[in-house]
Amino acid sequence: MSPKHNIPFLERQSYRRRRLIDTIRMLPVIGAVLWAVPLLWRQSEASGTVMTSDAIIYIFLVWLFMVVGGAWLARNLKRSDAEEKERGR
Repeated sequence: MSPKHNIPFLERQSYRRRRLIDTIRMLPVIGAVLWAVPLLWRQSEASGTVMTSDAIIYIFLVWLFMVVGGAWLARNLKRSDAEEKERGR
């Protein structure tokens, strides 16, 4: 006989909210990893270095992605909090 596993029941909304908070916490780590990518770029054979302009554009685009992604996640979290308060009343 196998023992019964007690799996806690989590409401769908609170589960999604927790995963959203986890994603927000991981956003700086993801950004740091993406910012380190230009260090791994292969050097061009002609000049022996990576074009600085390419690296700057890439870093700016990662920064822009982080800002837009953070704003979108914060908006979703705010909406989730409002729905939770509304259901609690």
